[in-house]
This record gives sequence, structure tokens and C-alpha cells, in this order.
Amino acid sequence: MANPRYFGTDGIRGLAGTPPMSEEFVRSLGAAAARVLGGKKQRAPLFLIGRDTRLSGPGLQTALTEGLLASGAQVIDLGVLPTPGIAFLTRKLGADAGVVISASHNPAPENGIKFLNAQGMKLPEEVELAIEALLEPAGRGSSSGVKNGELLREIYLQDLQDSQPGLDLSGKTLLLDCANGAAFDLAPELFRRLGANVIALNTAPDGLNINAQAGSEHLRADPAIFGSLTREYGADLGMAFDGDADRVILTDESGRMVDGDHMLAILAEFFLARGELLGGTLVTTTMANGALTSYCKQKGIHLIETPVGDKYITDELLRLSRAEEAQGKIGLGGEQSGHIILLDESHRTGDGIRTALFMLRVLAENGGQPLSALTGQIGKFPQLIASCNVDSKPELTEIPALNALLEEVRQELPGLVRLNLRYSGTEPKCRLMLETDTRHTPAEVARHAWRVCELIQRETGTPVGAKIEVLNVSDGGLMPRSK
Repeated sequence: MANPRYFGTDGIRGLAGTPPMSEEFVRSLGAAAARVLGGKKQRAPLFLIGRDTRLSGPGLQTALTEGLLASGAQVIDLGVLPTPGIAFLTRKLGADAGVVISASHNPAPENGIKFLNAQGMKLPEEVELAIEALLEPAGRGSSSGVKNGELLREIYLQDLQDSQPGLDLSGKTLLLDCANGAAFDLAPELFRRLGANVIALNTAPDGLNINAQAGSEHLRADPAIFGSLTREYGADLGMAFDGDADRVILTDESGRMVDGDHMLAILAEFFLARGELLGGTLVTTTMANGALTSYCKQKGIHLIETPVGDKYITDELLRLSRAEEAQGKIGLGGEQSGHIILLDESHRTGDGIRTALFMLRVLAENGGQPLSALTGQIGKFPQLIASCNVDSKPELTEIPALNALLEEVRQELPGLVRLNLRYSGTEPKCRLMLETDTRHTPAEVARHAWRVCELIQRETGTPVGAKIEVLNVSDGGLMPRSK
């Protein structure tokens, strides 16, 4: 099967205003998607559309809607809503498909289009190929086929609240970073309904400030500022969402960052003890920290490892749900980034707000212990993840100089436990993960990461000085360039 030309691992993304994120292309995309996803039903297919707060969002939504209408679809406009809310409502309301206009944690100038099937899940590759095969210039359908669905957010809000019956956050102080994104008003409202004292940051989106020095990725890159605010406000818990709120990163009461690996370990142990963990299994990816693997083995939690990407995690969880008795169970999987999937009959995608609610339930049912008491048992193995911009993506195995350098890295880092190198499926980037034992300092490992990234940029024709970032996963924060 050929690979999709435009679709990546998380829909189609690009710089807004240029193909494939131009209004002309998106209009054609809408028309093709309506023909493929609408099937051969007797009625007009129903599409739900929502977006994040990017400046380019309304224009792209208008163009997409025109294309959908031109092919005979009906459209409900959900307005600004988190990606998981769009997925939930698509499934709940029996729509033929959902559409998310967002580039998630990426910068404001970028945007994306992600289609969801009637189950609220990403499309299989063969469906993406079918849509691409029908791309052609499209006309503009009549706006009479569009209904305003912004009031439907209440159904999503109520579902979040109902996910933790009896949860009372009275007396708790929560610090929220809403990334000036899709959860900017919804997340604070929800936690206030549950009785919490909410201090909400980055809740004034202007179309340009989504994810700008804000949100979950910013917390991972620079945990000190949000951590100090957590302590300053006396918060019991801090939570930072990304632009479309499918991710969350936490801080404990001391301001220390708690990433996806820590949350997965805590949730897996919690569900296992209550007989709620589907198959007694946690699904992780090849980039998970080794300490998570070690901890789960100690606790008798079975692990399954997939390639990076929530699509692969969801596929594995669905396979488990077919093989095991799934009634009353939670299928748990996720990534270090805080993209965590809590799969049940109604929920098939990652949801940062729902994840935070489950973490609050864990704390409430563990005698009110602080989060630090739980994370302190898990730890982290020394790990760095480097990310470098690239202008092309040749096969990494076909770069002879790279293979030689990687062998040199293995020789010079005798404590190297794992090395993982891959291209991003959603961005023009290459990512390198290096995990070692304690004999090497982060600075020493970072030096090798920079060497590998610089070589990859040379071999991919990327200009000298293009962006390279090295994240210290163990301690949090970006590593400075060292010689």
C-alpha cells in the first residue's frame, strides 16, 4: 500500500496559509472527506467540527465547511473545544465523522486538520488514501447546512464531571496553565464546579499566543517557573495542558514536574489494585523511561510497547479490549508527553482534563496523600531526548556517516542502555532518545546528542544553525549547548 502524501500520524499539518493548510486545499479536502466518510447513506452525512484558538482556525473552518457542504454533508459547528471533546461528541451524537482544526502543541503559525471516524478515532491509513485520491477543486456549499453546536460543550463538561462521581475538591487549590488554547475557559469552569479553588493562567487567547511560553510542552522545557508558582500559590496540584488539551503535565505540591510516565505508573497501580486495569496491562511506547518499565515489573503490571504515536497505543488497547473482558475495565496507555488514553466504551482518545481528574481521584482515594508521596516511589533513569529541525527525511539507515557516528556514541558511552532515533510523524523534526545508567552526567550525554543532531541536519540539507533542543527528561528542562 502506498503511503499517504498529505496525512501524517496525526492528520494533515502545515504552515497556515500555504498548502496543505491553504483555504483552497482545505476546501477540496472537505469535499473529498464528505464523499468518503459519508458513505452511501440515504441521508446527508453529519460532520461535527471544532477547533482550537489559532488565528487561522476560523478561515480554515469556513473553507472546510464549504467543501463538506458542496458534497452534500450537514455540519454542526462546535466552536472552540478540546480535541477529546470533539471526539466524545462525535461518538455520543452518532455523527458520521468529526473534524479537529488544530496543530495541538505546535506554534500558532501552524495548523492542522484531523478527521475522526464515527467512533471518535483517527482514520485508518486506507481511508486517508481514499480521501487523497478524490482531491480536486471544490465549489462552495450553502451555509444553510450548518448548525451552531456551541451549547453541546455542556454535554462534554457533564461527561467529565460524571467520570468521577462524588469527587469533591473543596479545600483544594489547583493551578492551571491552559496554554491560551482550547481549554482556556472550559478547564477552569470544570474544576470550580467540583469545588476547587482554581488559579488559572494563560486563559486569554488572542489567536497568536497559543502554546507561547505556555502549556505542557513549555512546562517540560522549563519546569522551574511553573513549579515556583505552584509553591507560591500553595497549590495542591498544578496542571498544564497543551493547545488542544489532549495532553497534561502535572506538578506536585512541591512544584516538581510529574510527566506522563509517572502518571501512567500511578494510574496503572491504582487500577490494578481495584481490578479495573484491562488485561492487567499498561501500553507504552519505545520512548518511555526505563524506570517506568522497572516499576511496573515490580508491581506485577504487564507491559506492551508500541512505536511512538497515540494511534498505535489506541490500536493495541482496542486489541486488548477484544481479547479480554472489558466491562468495567479501563484500557490504559500513553506517552511521556502527557498524552494518556483511558479507554472505555465511550472514550477512545487522550484527554488531558480527564487524565487530571483521574489523578485527583487517585489522590482522594489514597487518604489524601500528596502527589509527591506517590511519585517518589517511581524515580527516573537518566534520559535525554534531542529534537532537531530537518528540511528532508531520507531513510536514516541509508546515511553511512550517521551509522558510524552512532557506533562511536555507543563506544564512548559504555553506560548507554537505550538509543532510539526516528523522524517525527507530525513535524519536520528528527528525535533522538539516549538513556544511560548513572555513570554518565547529563552534560556528557547531551554533547553526543548535539553531535548526532548536527550530523543529521548536514545530511538532510538543513541550514547550519537550525533549531536543536535537548530535553533532560530526568530532571526537566532544556540542556544548554556544550562542547
